[in-house]
Amino acid sequence: MRAAGVSVRLVLVGWGAIGRTVAGLLSSDTIELVGVGVRSDRTRSDIPSPATVITDPFDLPALAPDVVAEAASRDAVIPWGRAALGIGADFVVSSVSALADPDAHTDLRTAAVAGGAQVQIHAGALTGIDALAAARPMGIDIVRHRIVKPPTAWKGTPAEGLCDLDGITEPTVFSHTSAADAARTFPKNANVAMTTALAGVGPNRTEIMLVADPSAATNRHELHAEGGFGTMDVVLANNPLPTNPKTSALAALSLVRAIENRVSPIAI
Repeated sequence: MRAAGVSVRLVLVGWGAIGRTVAGLLSSDTIELVGVGVRSDRTRSDIPSPATVITDPFDLPALAPDVVAEAASRDAVIPWGRAALGIGADFVVSSVSALADPDAHTDLRTAAVAGGAQVQIHAGALTGIDALAAARPMGIDIVRHRIVKPPTAWKGTPAEGLCDLDGITEPTVFSHTSAADAARTFPKNANVAMTTALAGVGPNRTEIMLVADPSAATNRHELHAEGGFGTMDVVLANNPLPTNPKTSALAALSLVRAIENRVSPIAI
């Protein structure tokens, strides 16, 4: 992180519900939003001045960012990550499902080492990730993560072919698989599966259960882990962002925290 009180030049990649929320909630006067990366150059009147809109990762050097924070999609992670790390800017990842591809994970790691920068994966819509990562040196035996959402939240995904989303009357586990498979198959709905995996025992040993629950009013994460540290059970019920019911509010809030911790005299 930069020394307290020193300005950090920030580029946000993505101007959807999360990007807009993050820009609106950043409160530190030592964070300068100098650019917003988007897929097209159509006019966006709500981007705060004097931030520059860019559509190509190769335009990053002109903005001289210290931090590039992705809040777009898994397809944005590698091109924007390479470009950011290549100029020595730290890269904060939200679309962690992109790292289900081992080559992508290696690619970013290599670029970070070469650029003398860091890839940061923030907790997103989860809790307990700090404890899970801290427990690794003593050994973790089991990590199970249940992702419970209303049936409507699974519409438009492969879940439609795995269970009757319109007809179920009780919580239904329609997929019990690894984090790597869940993130690849459900990149938006199970994005956080890879966050859990990278914090703990890895993509292939982390068990993910995807659940459609007709009584659910929130997106719920139930995380269980066992190991030399003891046993952990945490449950988090996320309210959606008012501007996008498919996105958990905590996903945006966690990104705000990750960015502001870089300049805060006391970080937690």
